[in-house]
Amino acid sequence: MKPNHFLVAIAFLSLISCGNPPQPQNTTAGRTITPTRSVTFFDAAGDSVTTLRVALAQTTDEISTGLMDVREMAIDEGMLFIFADDQPRSFWMANTPLSLDMFFVDSGFRIRRIHANTTPLSHQSYTSDAPVRYVIETNGGYSILHDITEGHTILIHD
Repeated sequence: MKPNHFLVAIAFLSLISCGNPPQPQNTTAGRTITPTRSVTFFDAAGDSVTTLRVALAQTTDEISTGLMDVREMAIDEGMLFIFADDQPRSFWMANTPLSLDMFFVDSGFRIRRIHANTTPLSHQSYTSDAPVRYVIETNGGYSILHDITEGHTILIHD
C-alpha cells in the first residue's frame, strides 16, 4: 500500500514547526503624521532652543483625533493644535500609544503648562491650568532633552 503523501506532508510540517510557536503579528500599522509647519522654542533670554516640525490639528475632527494610533514619530516631529480662542484646555491619551510631552501655550506664545512623559493609552486628564490657544505634542522627554520650561516662548512658522 502506498503512503498517503498528504498525511506525510502534514506530519513533516508538524515536526518542523514544533518548538517554533507562531509569532504574534502586528496587524495594525498605525497612523503617520505629515508635518507642514515648524515651531521654534525660545528660552527666557530669547535664545532659540530647538525647532520642531509639526502636523496641524485645526478642525474639530483633527483635534479629536490628534495623535491617536500614531506609533512612531521622528524626534523632531510633533503636532500643533490651534484653537480659535484662549480657554482652559484638557487632553488625554486614550488610543495614543506613545508617551508625549504636552505644551499648553497662550495667545502671547508663552508656554503656560508642560506635562512631560504622559502615560500612553491613559484616560488621565492633562489640563492647561490657564487659558491657552495652542497645544503642542511631542515625543515624551522632548522638554527635558531641550531644557524647555514653563514661561519659555514659541514662534509658529508658516
